[in-house]
Amino acid sequence: MDPTLFLLSVEDGLRKYGVGEAIGVALFTWAVVFAVLFIIFAIIRIFGAVVGSLSKEKEQAPTANPSGAVVAPAEDPGEEFSSGSLKLKNCDEKTAAMIMAIVSDNTGIPLNELIFKSISLVENK
Repeated sequence: MDPTLFLLSVEDGLRKYGVGEAIGVALFTWAVVFAVLFIIFAIIRIFGAVVGSLSKEKEQAPTANPSGAVVAPAEDPGEEFSSGSLKLKNCDEKTAAMIMAIVSDNTGIPLNELIFKSISLVENK
């Protein structure tokens, strides 16, 4: 096969499509890709809403204990929870709050899971 014929056929193939047609094909392809991505996004949102509503229904549904009596789920006390009282000895509230935050940060335990009974200031002699 003559190489010049191959080059001519390739060049002829490139000349079939103009710049406007190439841009049109590119825009159409992008439109198809974004349409498919939007459809996937919508499906994920719908499934998320369905699963979320099912899990909320399970949490709110009354449960039966072994004796057969129906027991309502315990309510989340939220900020009403109190773990007792904190006694401060020779320490102001600002310093005590700083100490509690440092302990929580260093141990990696959330502050609402720690229970402090007393904080006292120790002076070096």
